[in-house]
Amino acid sequence: MSMDRITCIEDLREIHQRRVPKAFFDYVDRGSYSEQTYRANCEDLQAIKFRQRILVDISKCDLTTTILGEKANLPLICAPVGSTGMQYSDGEIHACRAAQAAGIPYTLSTMSINSIEDVAENVDKPFWFQLYVMKDRGFIKELIQRAMAAKCSALVLTVDLQVLGQRHADIKNGLSVPPQLFSIANMVDFMSKPSWLIGTLRAKRRNFGNIAGHVKGVDDLGSVSGWVAEQFDTSLNWKDVDWIRSIWPGKLIIKGILDTEDAEEAAKIGAEALVVSNHGGRQLDGARSSIEVLPEIVDAVGPKIEIMMDGGIRSGQDVMRALALGAKSCMIGRSYVYGLGAFGGPGVTKALEIIGKELSVTMGLCGVNSVAEIDKRVLAI
Repeated sequence: MSMDRITCIEDLREIHQRRVPKAFFDYVDRGSYSEQTYRANCEDLQAIKFRQRILVDISKCDLTTTILGEKANLPLICAPVGSTGMQYSDGEIHACRAAQAAGIPYTLSTMSINSIEDVAENVDKPFWFQLYVMKDRGFIKELIQRAMAAKCSALVLTVDLQVLGQRHADIKNGLSVPPQLFSIANMVDFMSKPSWLIGTLRAKRRNFGNIAGHVKGVDDLGSVSGWVAEQFDTSLNWKDVDWIRSIWPGKLIIKGILDTEDAEEAAKIGAEALVVSNHGGRQLDGARSSIEVLPEIVDAVGPKIEIMMDGGIRSGQDVMRALALGAKSCMIGRSYVYGLGAFGGPGVTKALEIIGKELSVTMGLCGVNSVAEIDKRVLAI
């Protein structure tokens, strides 16, 4: 399908699925266990209906907003997604460039293929860095210092991965510890995707760039995977967030909040923002959807801390729903990665254009001209 015939995120998803090996497509596309929460994220958003308004002057549509005090052309943020460089060669660099060209923040994952330094050397503006706290606190301190040296403008602390939710598809596809990627089935699949294979072979890296070479004895995919599996820290608690706050001098965002008590702690500890998120339905299966929880958290801490939402955003209509229920902005993960896997950087640009256009049309048909005007009054509730 040519780019000019792509009309929605699902079109990008279908092309992504055809062009990228199954192991890496499923890594992005699937959820944990029976995928109840993964499905609820989308279904609960779509269940929210709008009030259509007529004969309102909508000639001055403005999609701009501020995110952590900085102007953004859309109320969107590219969320941290691990292994993005396996969806498309040097994928983190291409995605960051596309997000910055669109005028929105990009968040680099701890588990990225391109390193913090790789991305910083290839883009013109600061980006955000997402941090997983591991048992090796010395490495974590070094990682934060590397983000500071790269002039990252915000630290996104993901707090819902103390234990790993099982993703059945990943295990079946060989994304396990140790990795079993080079099975006969996977090799046949890799060979059937020649463009992906050639790009991957030419890529700057094919490993976790933030970790490989920075930890003693951790250099290849197997050793990195084993090390990471041993590093999940079940002792992680709010005191560790205090420690990170003492090291990191910039803006701090806490991602993975699904409960009002935790939201209140995030506001109390001095974070600039929180992200209402269930890790895209990839962790606690059976947890509530992000959009279901959002209004409660807004009511509890909305005036105290900037609130973002992540989970199930596949359209501009979904963005509108989240903003109407109190989110200041939305993180998108799968939506932009589908574009990246389909076409590289131009695919990310296309995904952002699609969501922006849908948001603009939805605002117009609901009778609002600016993001600042969006509230519960646009919903049929």
